[in-house]
Amino acid sequence: MHSSVALGVLVADSSRAAQMPASPAARPLAESAPLVEEDAEPPSPAPAPAPARPLARALGGRRPRVGLCYDLREDYLARGFTLEQTAEFESIETVVALEGALRARGYKVERVGGARRLIQKLAAGRRWDFVFSIAEGLWGPGREAQVPTILEVYGVPCVFSDPLVLSLSLNKGLTKRVVRDAGVPTADFFVLRDPADLPLIDAAPLRYPVFAKPIAEGTSKGISALCKAHTPGDLRRACEELWARFHQPVIVEAFLPGREFTVGVVGSAERARALGVMEVIFTEASAAEGDSYSYETKTNYAGQIRYEAARDPEALRAAEVALAAWRALGCRDGGRVDVRSNERGEPQFLEVNPLAGLRPGYSDLVVLADLHGVSYEELLGQILDSFEGDLAQRLPPFAVEGRPARRPAGA
Repeated sequence: MHSSVALGVLVADSSRAAQMPASPAARPLAESAPLVEEDAEPPSPAPAPAPARPLARALGGRRPRVGLCYDLREDYLARGFTLEQTAEFESIETVVALEGALRARGYKVERVGGARRLIQKLAAGRRWDFVFSIAEGLWGPGREAQVPTILEVYGVPCVFSDPLVLSLSLNKGLTKRVVRDAGVPTADFFVLRDPADLPLIDAAPLRYPVFAKPIAEGTSKGISALCKAHTPGDLRRACEELWARFHQPVIVEAFLPGREFTVGVVGSAERARALGVMEVIFTEASAAEGDSYSYETKTNYAGQIRYEAARDPEALRAAEVALAAWRALGCRDGGRVDVRSNERGEPQFLEVNPLAGLRPGYSDLVVLADLHGVSYEELLGQILDSFEGDLAQRLPPFAVEGRPARRPAGA
């Protein structure tokens, strides 16, 4: 049974869950050949401990032990994966910057690496007071949730959103359903799962142009001028190419012709707040990409796009939309929400990134923070303040794998 399309609007009510694995890798990693990311560079000397934070006080003044999880891009490139397949993975510069910021806060940091190395270390008895994870995972609809899911088994708390939110937010169709049901404005959409759904294109009363993209990719992978379809034939060609490249459903949205914003968010639930709004402005040099924030323009942004801090009324409305979506989805600690305006200048939710890149001077969230006068260290500090602020709610109320039971409130 196929997805149904209601008259006059695009909807997403597929009878099957629109979750399929992300694009397969060039060749699988052997179970017997674990990654060695943490050995890529020797750890830098630890600075003098900073004044005790709430977590350190709870530990009786002992410096908190922190595991740093990440997927190092160069390791995957060396194994034959492509630049696009590894686009979401980290550079060693990011790992060094995060390690330095965590140590400057008074934490004792251990480089862990990706999910496979985490499993090995946990099985060998290694433990940390918490884990700071930016590991994206290689494959599967729950790849961004792999590290925090493993940590849940051992009762080790993790910075950023929980596994449910990370899995949900990776699927753009399911995310938009939750956001739409919460009353957050978002463009009309529907999901085409595979070529068997192509007849829906001719049957639907679509208002062109529309925009097609892979349902579960990040870093604008798969986004190009081809994605903006002006006719049913254009849409068919776009879907066929995306299916061939990424082997997953395609989400089709009404095209939004207005301004494009990304909103930085720090905090959780009602304590969440907008760090600032950044407008993505396309130049004439980016015309080949159809005024879309594509993988090409994001990777080679110099001369193609420019970023500006936005504080006008439309940008402030974009921040409200972003915060409403962040809270509706249950995101935590820090990340980004992408918003684009319709033809009437009304900001609409596009997608959320609760595991945003943190590469200094490059990642959108870091650039946004800098435009609003927030340094890298301050950005990390605000994220960690959010984490420590509700740490008790992230610990199990009973003993898990050697971790003592959580103390009752007020004990």
